[in-house]
Amino acid sequence: MVQFINIAHPEQSVSFPQAVVTGLGKGQGLFFPDRVEPLKDIQVLLEMDFVRRSAIILQHLIGESMAADTLEGCVERAFNFPLTLKCVSSGVHALELFHGPSLAFKDFGARFMAQCLAAFNTGQHTTILTATSGDTGAAVAHAFYGQRTIDVVILYPKGKVTALQEKLFCTLGGNIRTVAIEDDFDACQKLVKQSFDDSQLVAALGLNSANSINVARLLAQVCYYF
Repeated sequence: MVQFINIAHPEQSVSFPQAVVTGLGKGQGLFFPDRVEPLKDIQVLLEMDFVRRSAIILQHLIGESMAADTLEGCVERAFNFPLTLKCVSSGVHALELFHGPSLAFKDFGARFMAQCLAAFNTGQHTTILTATSGDTGAAVAHAFYGQRTIDVVILYPKGKVTALQEKLFCTLGGNIRTVAIEDDFDACQKLVKQSFDDSQLVAALGLNSANSINVARLLAQVCYYF
């Protein structure tokens, strides 16, 4: 079975669901598969539709810790918007990644992570704490909007995101809360990482992050390269 290793503290080894739910490992370490085997029959994969192909790729990366039908359901609900390949000129194509709800490629990772957390949830309350310079906040807000038992808190640098981006994540309400920080994005990200160093806070809030420090976001963004 594929295990996910904390690359800062390799002695911490967890399953894919544990890696997603935990977010950051000990000492702010990122989780990564302990092995990545070559994929076989690439040409067969390329002939499949995007959802089916993505489910197989992700199953290959995460192993058997997630049932195939559960995983495919998560992928189908996450990648439910067009993925358009446009011909620019002879032999040159552009893949359009902006047809999701937040108009950015980060919809792929954020929506897959949201579906995974919903699948792994056993009724406990979770708080997603995320820093954004614009796109991540919008993608995360729309991915988790309306999910029961999950609250989202988005930190962003005041006056340093576009008006459209700000409206995309500041106007939803409900389980989405936003905080404008009078500093830059790095300061927002630092606050997120500091929060994960507080074990009491993590336990009290069921803290998780939907920044790229969560392996579910990273793996989902592998799929569209195929």
